[in-house]
Amino acid sequence: MKICMFTNTYLPHVGGVARSVDFFAQDLRKMGHEVLVIAPTFPGLSPGVEEEGRVLRVPALQNFNGSDFSVRLPLPFTINRQLEKFRPDIIHSHHPYLMGDSALRMAMQHDLPLVFTHHTLYERYTHYVPLNSEKMKRFVVELSTMYANMCSMVVAPSESIALMLEERGVKAPIEVIPTGVDLDFFAAGDGQAFKEECGLEKARLIIGHVGRLAPEKNLEYLSRAVALYLQKDPGAVFVVVGDGPSREDIRDIFQEKGVLDRLVLAGQKTGQDLADAYRAMDVFVFSSTTETQGMVLAEAMAAGNPVIALDASGTREVVRDGENGRLLDAQSSEHEFAGALEEFAGDKSRQQEWMQNALKTAASFSRESSAESMAGLYERVIKSFVQKDTWASHELVSWDSVLKGIRAQWQLLSHKTKAAVSALKQEGGQR
Repeated sequence: MKICMFTNTYLPHVGGVARSVDFFAQDLRKMGHEVLVIAPTFPGLSPGVEEEGRVLRVPALQNFNGSDFSVRLPLPFTINRQLEKFRPDIIHSHHPYLMGDSALRMAMQHDLPLVFTHHTLYERYTHYVPLNSEKMKRFVVELSTMYANMCSMVVAPSESIALMLEERGVKAPIEVIPTGVDLDFFAAGDGQAFKEECGLEKARLIIGHVGRLAPEKNLEYLSRAVALYLQKDPGAVFVVVGDGPSREDIRDIFQEKGVLDRLVLAGQKTGQDLADAYRAMDVFVFSSTTETQGMVLAEAMAAGNPVIALDASGTREVVRDGENGRLLDAQSSEHEFAGALEEFAGDKSRQQEWMQNALKTAASFSRESSAESMAGLYERVIKSFVQKDTWASHELVSWDSVLKGIRAQWQLLSHKTKAAVSALKQEGGQR
């Protein structure tokens, strides 16, 4: 098969969606399929590192509204030319906006099936958009739901998200396929090397966290909870792997609590360095309630780390309370979270039991299994999709393609308007 993926975030950006797209692209290619990824340019991208014909970069505005995201500029003709050359069998969109708009346009214009993965709870990220409000959150939900209903198939990363999409009114078929984890890679990390690099050889307990350091990740709560525990346990340290706008906020909290000397802000880690960091940890902590799947949780468990986390969509599919960690009520206080850490640290037999169960849980999230599921989904969608020969070169089809492009633009505008009207009506009804 020839698969074209559209995404707003891709390497070298560090984040769950970027890694998911990269993993699926790599694994599908290993299976013999051709994959073209279309993504915005990003700061730090070295010229010539991407193989020609595998990634198409489009011009973009960098660091949109203070975030570390890029926003692509509208250049559909560049994309259209590349698609005509690549001739995909199916288009896979990883966002409902920006590059997602282009994916929908191209699918409609060329009579191709469109698959959409609902990676993100978009309403939790509207603080990056000017005029953020409850009205904007409702608009975002309406728009992503309408987008999903214009697709041939929707992929949910977890059962929780599949149920949520159905409750929101998604009528398109939904299939659950999580992003896989490279089990052998994370199991083989060199934790001792990371400890030596960070001067942690004498630490009695290493509490760890990996992720983008941003407000939507609930990191102020996590920092206060862990700092409370560190005040009671002088032999424990907190290692944070990642970077982002909340980095200094985390540092300020640990300074305020008097335990800054036991906070290690390790920065972004990739490849072997990331695997080493995971293996150095004794327990992984997580408090985000905006995830659609627990990708970093599965990675942590592949390295043998039990997890202490707040209950949320995505997280509950990975963390089993009392088996491979603790799944605390979403409303748990910082003191209750710190108490869960204290119970874990004081029970060596529980630590070993949860570690073994964590490894067993991770085994169900292999990359190979996820890629095979995605390939099977593509094949079924392509088989059931009625497709015309839009790649013929004669003038009639070319003209039909232009008309379809106009209709696609109009339908996008129409759905955006409907979403805005719906959000306004809901606001009016609450007054």
